[in-house]
Amino acid sequence: MGGTRFIGVSLVKLLVAQGHEVTVYNRGTRPVPAGVRSLVGDRTDRDRLAALLGHEDFEAIFDNTGRELSDTQPLVDMFRGRLRHFVYVSSAGVYQAADTFPHFEGDATDPQSRHRGKLDTEAYLQTAFAEDGFPFTSVRPVYIYGPHNYNDIEAWFFDRLRRDRPIPIPGPFFNPVGARRRFGGGHGGDFGQPAGRGRDLQHFRHPLHHLCRFGETVCDRAGRDPNAVALPMYHPAALNLGKRKGFPLRAQHFFASVEKAMSHLDWEPEVDLASGLRTSWEAYVASDRPEPDFSTDDLILEAIGA
Repeated sequence: MGGTRFIGVSLVKLLVAQGHEVTVYNRGTRPVPAGVRSLVGDRTDRDRLAALLGHEDFEAIFDNTGRELSDTQPLVDMFRGRLRHFVYVSSAGVYQAADTFPHFEGDATDPQSRHRGKLDTEAYLQTAFAEDGFPFTSVRPVYIYGPHNYNDIEAWFFDRLRRDRPIPIPGPFFNPVGARRRFGGGHGGDFGQPAGRGRDLQHFRHPLHHLCRFGETVCDRAGRDPNAVALPMYHPAALNLGKRKGFPLRAQHFFASVEKAMSHLDWEPEVDLASGLRTSWEAYVASDRPEPDFSTDDLILEAIGA
């Protein structure tokens, strides 16, 4: 489901390289690789979904695009008893805010999370597993980066580095004794391992990054001396930013253990931060990315006199 954006592209390429016959189901707005079968439809159109997929037989389904239970429930109901595996891409954003890290699969979740649709979907998958052994794995990524990332993570930094602009950093990334906030992240191309059944697994990549190390590595990939880059600090609570987003990462610790994925899947991450950001930078330079809007930066810099 999906298959033509970001991690979907990497997953499709990997499956084809492994010799699988691959079908993608999406709205058909982007081309698919040669040899990949394409079924065009909006997944929210249940009648078309049933008409195109109801008679199909698949070994596995990867659901990369389901956000609400209503997106995924028709698929689950249609393929109960007919699959070897169903892989659902959830989010580590389902976890309840905590003071201790890393997150583990059994940690408390937040029913008011903006990802509550994914929580509802996971609950339905668990019910299907309990009732008739529906074979699923739910994957909970933290931050995903890599070439053609449609979320501004590394590109947010690249935009400012390429234009010699200061990079405003929210103050909560540094506590009173100077310890850097840490976050987990994974490269979008390092995805697609076999999965365990009836389980929730954490984000699929291993790196644990201090913000400062991430920033230094981003500067290195962009050919900039990190010591020459202005990193003015600000405190979001002291500024009236409204709904403006001043920074692409959460201003808190946010990372998760991947021990369960490594033990159950006999897997180890392959893409380290430096090589992952290198591929991101190369794709960024080659892209036709529009001119960024730096108005929020300017508001922050003016407020702190930077």
